[in-house]
Amino acid sequence: MSDAQPFSPINDPALLHSPLFTGMSELEYNAIAAFLERRHIPNGQTVFKEGDPGEDMYILLSGKLSAYVSQSDGTQRWMFEIKPGDFFGEMSIIAGETRSATLTAKEETVIMVLQGIDFYRIVFEYPMIGIKLLTAICHIQTTWLNQSSKHLGDLTRWGESARRRAITDELTGLYNRRFLEESIKDRFEHGSVGIRIMSFLMLDLDRIHEINDRHGPPAGDKVFVVVAEILRSCTRSGDICARLAGDEFAILLPDTAETEAMNIAERIRETIANCKVSVPRTPDVVDKIEIEIHTSIGISVAPKYASGCEGLFLSTDSALRKAKDMGRNRVELAG
Repeated sequence: MSDAQPFSPINDPALLHSPLFTGMSELEYNAIAAFLERRHIPNGQTVFKEGDPGEDMYILLSGKLSAYVSQSDGTQRWMFEIKPGDFFGEMSIIAGETRSATLTAKEETVIMVLQGIDFYRIVFEYPMIGIKLLTAICHIQTTWLNQSSKHLGDLTRWGESARRRAITDELTGLYNRRFLEESIKDRFEHGSVGIRIMSFLMLDLDRIHEINDRHGPPAGDKVFVVVAEILRSCTRSGDICARLAGDEFAILLPDTAETEAMNIAERIRETIANCKVSVPRTPDVVDKIEIEIHTSIGISVAPKYASGCEGLFLSTDSALRKAKDMGRNRVELAG
């Protein structure tokens, strides 16, 4: 830093309207201004670095300052800019903390400096001014904390939304194949299937291509959404319903033996068979028609029929093919 010189009270708008002086009279403002020191910071020069000890606080009079923090790989990440009138660095003299960021001038900049010793001199010698000074700092700190809390909340919601997108099927809202496979592998890898069983259902819709050809792909999509709702309604909170691809769906039933799995599968099959879906009569016609849908379901149970994720998929797919070969719209068990 350079060009340090005493500062006389001036009517600079940035200083006069700084939140640091909120609620102060002209005499109180002048009393603090008498302790301020003017410093010029050339473009590109650093005011202080992250981790440095600090004994002064500052007010930006003119120019632009950017704050950066260090990332784990050593690179600097931009955090925010400081505007004329903003004050900063106060926590180093109030709480004895090191600097939390690196501040660098992005153009020719002028700052006003209040040394820590003068800060406490004001507080002890002019207690009413000190109270207003500390109140202003507290108010700004609270505002920053609220803004940070909102920002963190937004990030959390964005992260949760991104997570949901990563593990769910966009059309139906069911889990996707990746999440389903990871859930199954997790149960195998942690040895839970050695003691606790799980059942696995795979189903696809009978002759869905005929619906797409006759009524159009949007009709097929509507059928998928309806089926997804039925799967949710026919399963329990701990079950994992997933859309594998196209008209192929699967359900993981933790801690479920084959008898109960057969009952759940039959309930799903019957509910789908009794459902009527309203779709366009043809792709080019607005008039609606109600159609019936049917599904074939295969079931396998671990560890009885499989000792790993791949084996569970294969044995269940074999049971599904059996259901189709035996006339469709039915449930078949592996083995």
